[in-house]
Amino acid sequence: MHNTLLRLPEVLAITRRSKAQIYRDAASGTFPRPVKIGARASAWRCVDVQAWLDNLAPAHK
Repeated sequence: MHNTLLRLPEVLAITRRSKAQIYRDAASGTFPRPVKIGARASAWRCVDVQAWLDNLAPAHK
């Protein structure tokens, strides 16, 4: 599972955040940055997104 990559629709569903919020938070360093998987494709490492979720305050889970 540590090598699993998530595409944007999966990240949106898991985090329940908007596309704009995901990219804004990634740019500011408060959300994992995507990795390039092709010329025009990006994905997020599942472990990075899970670690972000694990570090949320309990009120936000």
